[in-house]
Amino acid sequence: MATITDKQIAPLLKLLKDAQTREASDIHLFPDSPAMLRLHGDLIELENYPIGLDDLPAFLEAVAPPGSTQRLATEKNLDFAFRVELEGVPSRFRANFFYAGGKVGACLRIIPGKIPSLEWAGFPIHLAERLAEPRDGLIILTGATGSGKSTSLAMVVNLLNQGGGYRIITVEEPVEYVFPKAPNSVITQREVGTDVLHFADGLKYGLRQDPDVILVGEVRDRETAQMALSAAETGHLVFTTLHTRDAKGAISRFADLFPLDMQKDVRTQLAMSLRAIVAQRLLSDPVKGAKRHLALEVLWNTNPIASGIRQGKLESLDNYLLTGRDEGQISFDESIRQLLRAGKITRQTALANIREPSML
Repeated sequence: MATITDKQIAPLLKLLKDAQTREASDIHLFPDSPAMLRLHGDLIELENYPIGLDDLPAFLEAVAPPGSTQRLATEKNLDFAFRVELEGVPSRFRANFFYAGGKVGACLRIIPGKIPSLEWAGFPIHLAERLAEPRDGLIILTGATGSGKSTSLAMVVNLLNQGGGYRIITVEEPVEYVFPKAPNSVITQREVGTDVLHFADGLKYGLRQDPDVILVGEVRDRETAQMALSAAETGHLVFTTLHTRDAKGAISRFADLFPLDMQKDVRTQLAMSLRAIVAQRLLSDPVKGAKRHLALEVLWNTNPIASGIRQGKLESLDNYLLTGRDEGQISFDESIRQLLRAGKITRQTALANIREPSML
């Protein structure tokens, strides 16, 4: 990971510090345009930070790993993480550089200096503890980009890390949260593109490193999906993420990574190996600019749900979410209703996200 203190990019370093101080989640940079911050879900224009045509390539050269400039020119997209000293304090960021209209643009994600607490994130402690209980199997976190999946994964895996007794391997693109050292735990974090070529390679060779727990940053392709299933079936606890709207969508998305003639077998494997799916959204507070609130959908793989997965009857899962509260099932509608009753979101926000308005 690159570390920089270059005075030539001092204005951009100041922007990073200002964004961090304001608790922004992202910085959007485009040539000859004002910088934009994503502040608790809202985009805020910063008139005092115009970005020149030469600023972003120079910034890329300063912060990116060796050879990144050539990779960007060839592949037109580039993901990496970097570290900077901001007023003497090490700070970490995730970067995506890209071409748009023939010019280089960038989106920078601010990574908190330490893994947040469950209380701060609004993630139920009892749910995190239950997700950390299985000795093997597959746990999927899903949701849109920016919904906090990586943060939730880091908090749950860190429970295992702090508890001790686990060999933990992560394969990420890029590495976001750095896990602290803990007694009687061994954790290694591998970054795709720097430490390993592909997610699937990280899984393949990770299985030879005596793991108990494996965190796969994202399942994007058939090979990674198959490796994740195989690892879960052979006695490992595997955590990963997908990009879908809800828990039911995660199941169909996972199966759709495979050819049609393989999907029945994949659903059978998934029905056996899946432990839980947690889907999440971040909903706006009634006060503009305030921290957003976490809405969750939690699907535990009980016998009726496993049967629905095997048979491809995913429409039946909605009913189990509504009727399985005693088993820990939570629907988005119920989670949103609770947020509304607590005054954490407006009725307008609730109506925009709920499936059945009569729940309100």
